[in-house]
Amino acid sequence: MANFITIAQASAPGRGGGANGNKDFTFSMPAVIEHEEENLEDAFGILLPKNKHRTIRRLRRKHEPSAHGTKTWESSYALMDFLLFNPPGKRARILEVGCGWGPAAVFCARTFNSRVTGLDIDPEVFPFLDFVCELNGVQVEHRVGGFQDLKAKELARFDTVIGSDICFWDKLVKQLGVMIERALDAGVKRVIVADPGRPTFTKMCKKLSKSVDVEVHDWYAMDPDYHQADIAVFTARR
Repeated sequence: MANFITIAQASAPGRGGGANGNKDFTFSMPAVIEHEEENLEDAFGILLPKNKHRTIRRLRRKHEPSAHGTKTWESSYALMDFLLFNPPGKRARILEVGCGWGPAAVFCARTFNSRVTGLDIDPEVFPFLDFVCELNGVQVEHRVGGFQDLKAKELARFDTVIGSDICFWDKLVKQLGVMIERALDAGVKRVIVADPGRPTFTKMCKKLSKSVDVEVHDWYAMDPDYHQADIAVFTARR
């Protein structure tokens, strides 16, 4: 029997608190970062550059991301908020797939002291990721490749796999689904994917519900502005 569950978001501070079984988690918002530089925003305790930031403009003169790695996408904010309420374990090994500029990867490295790798099919995104890391005093490893390039042995290195706005083409439904199944078979504890609610994302969740456990949370974040996304949590079939 398929296990496909949609969970409406509860009000804070108990918002989504049972997604990793940690109902006693004590939530505290990251401190606001004081900064004077223009075209930076503080979100969930990290600094993120806006498109008009002078370094972003300079990087764009040398690098041209071709697979939508051109900004911080909306679902990333909801994913970061979700992780605050459903945090990874201590010093967790985290892989962000389709990382782009890597806001969630940087967030995990800074907030949870996680060991993080960012995967993207487009090597042109990594100078932007490196700049976000520099702004926040963290390091994120690079891995160039697509979902289909991740083999079981490599996935077994990670505790959690995350991603946001990564299921936007029809062909990605199968590629992402196969990677998620492979990750859970390899021992990854959770795969967490945020999406604004595209039909391709819904299709992937429904297809995967035949082989793995799926919970879909209707999630919103209020930092720095209102952001909404569906958060799918995939775990091995119990």
